[in-house]
Amino acid sequence: MQITALVPYARLPRAHHDRHVLTSTVDVFGAAHWLLAERAPEPGGDLRPFDALVVSVHPYGDVELTELSAVRARWPRLDRLPDGGFVVAASRARRYEDADQVQVFDELGSETTSFSLGDAIEHMLVDETGHIWAGHFDENPSGIRRWSARGQLRWMSDHAGDAGWIMDCYALNVSGTVAWACPYTDFPLLEIRPDRPDRPVKVRANTVRGAKAVGLHGGRVAFYGGYGEERDRLAYGELTETSVEPTEVGLLTLPGGALPGRRRVVGRGSRIYVQAEPFTAWDVFDLDG
Repeated sequence: MQITALVPYARLPRAHHDRHVLTSTVDVFGAAHWLLAERAPEPGGDLRPFDALVVSVHPYGDVELTELSAVRARWPRLDRLPDGGFVVAASRARRYEDADQVQVFDELGSETTSFSLGDAIEHMLVDETGHIWAGHFDENPSGIRRWSARGQLRWMSDHAGDAGWIMDCYALNVSGTVAWACPYTDFPLLEIRPDRPDRPVKVRANTVRGAKAVGLHGGRVAFYGGYGEERDRLAYGELTETSVEPTEVGLLTLPGGALPGRRRVVGRGSRIYVQAEPFTAWDVFDLDG
């Protein structure tokens, strides 16, 4: 079995290691972002709004700090908008349509609007035009949806009959204005192009089950993750018009050779970013590497 090691990508500056990492991501332009709080949220009960710090590490190493005022999300998702602002979303909503679930902040850290994406957010990724893609886990089988940064629903997978019923969005990759997804239960590979009205979704049959991230380059695809002993699997395939043809299977490790354990993953084009505990570093696998 081929073993592939992740490559170090971005590190949270040590000066900020005393803060609690609420969440972290890598945006569509390759910058890594950490959402930090003074302390971890207390379990249970209502969470009072709190100030948070976003530490951004750009691809060439520049560090940027943005203070966000009155963040409300207990278990947040984070991404950056092309205009320099940020989107923070609570992964769970108290009510299905909670108008305060998503907060949009400007580049100075002030909230400009709020709205709902719906409960049970598994993935929230912003594309290069500033649209927000949301994929949900199985407690809200709403499929995959694309929103404007002001909360207008622009596209939903329910309108694309070829995609079928999406119960749980296991893997989502957003690059440019295109999304790729691998949803439960049959795990087809979906190529989603909402700006192509005649056929916004192309469905390819796929035999790889349970992947948590997907990377694509040219006619090649890599799936990362799986069930049980396949948790650290890296499965490769070739794209045809109607299917993913498997080619080889390997193992993806951290740069030093250890397995990641508990981790976060983000798919962006040909890249799969992996962040292992204590969530202070992003490492990368690049199918175009």
